[in-house]
Amino acid sequence: MNIIDSIYGDYLIDGILEELIFSNPVQRLKGVYQGGASYFVNEKWNVTRYEHSIGVMLLIKKLGGSLEEQIAGLLHDVSHTAFSHVIDFVFENKNEDYHEKIYHQIITDSEIPRILSKYGYDYKNILLDSSNWNLLEQPAPELCVDRIDYTLRDMYRYENITIEEIDVFLGNLIIIEGKIYLKDIKTAEWVVRTYYQEVIDFFMNPLNIYGYDFLAKTLKIALDKKIINTNTLLGTDEEVMDFLHLSNDMEVENLINHIHRGVIVKEDKAEYHLHRKNKVRLIDPSVFYDDQLIPSSELSFEIKKMNENAKRKAEEGMYVKIISN
Repeated sequence: MNIIDSIYGDYLIDGILEELIFSNPVQRLKGVYQGGASYFVNEKWNVTRYEHSIGVMLLIKKLGGSLEEQIAGLLHDVSHTAFSHVIDFVFENKNEDYHEKIYHQIITDSEIPRILSKYGYDYKNILLDSSNWNLLEQPAPELCVDRIDYTLRDMYRYENITIEEIDVFLGNLIIIEGKIYLKDIKTAEWVVRTYYQEVIDFFMNPLNIYGYDFLAKTLKIALDKKIINTNTLLGTDEEVMDFLHLSNDMEVENLINHIHRGVIVKEDKAEYHLHRKNKVRLIDPSVFYDDQLIPSSELSFEIKKMNENAKRKAEEGMYVKIISN
C-alpha cells in the first residue's frame, strides 16, 4: 500500500505493517480523535489517533528504526478509548495513562498476536516493554517520536507551523545510541516553543477545557447510570455518542446539548465557571554541543524561561468563563 503523509511524504508499506494497518484495532483509530472532545467544539481540531499512529511508524522508519520498533510505534495507541484522554478526566486519573493500563488486554483480545506470529514475532517481545524502543518513547524531558509526532501533526494541521520549518527541524535531529537529540540550540528553541504551543496553548485552550469538562461529566453520569460501560468506550467516538443520544436520559441529553461548535468561552480568573488542570508536560531536550549532550535550558535563557512559564501555567490550570453555550 502507498501511504501519503502530510508531514513525512510518500511511503510504500507492505508485509506485516500493511496487515497490521488493516487490523481492527488500528482501523478503529480512524474514528478516535486525538484531541478528545476538541473536534466536537471545533471541527478544525480533527487529527485522529490513526493519523498519529501512522505518523509515528513513518518517523521511526525515517530515523532508521528497526521493523520491530516500527511495529511498536504503529500499535502504541491502539488501547486509547473513544475520546482519547477525556476518559482520564472521568476516572480522575492525573497521570492520563488509562490507555496504558488496558494495553495488554486490548492486544491479547485482538488479532494482533496472530498477525505477529504469522511473521515469526512474539507479541510480548515487541509490544509489552516499551523500554526496548528508544526512538518511540523516552521519559520527559527528552524528545521521542511519540512526543514529536503529535506535536508536529497538531501544530501543522492547525497552521501554527509550516512544512518548511518541520523539514528543517527533522534535518537537525541526531540519533545517539538509538535516542533523539538535537544538533543546535536554535532547533531546540523552535521545538520547545512549538511543544508549548501544543500542550499549553492548545491543550489548555479555554474551548478545549470546556469540551473536556462537559464530555467528562457526561461520560461519568452515563457510566454511573450504566447507560454505557468501559467496554462501550472501546468503540469509536461516534459509536459512543450514538449510545449516549439513544439513552433518552434527560441528564445526559442536557449535557450533550451543551457540547457543540457554537460555544463561546474565554479565560477569566476572576469570574469563571470551570477550572481544570492538565498533566504537567515539560521538555528540555539535550543538544549535542562541544562533543557532549547538554540540556538545552543550560544553553538557552529563552528555553529556561519557556519552561518556567509552562510549568506555572500548567500548575495554575485554566479558568474558563462561559459566555454562551
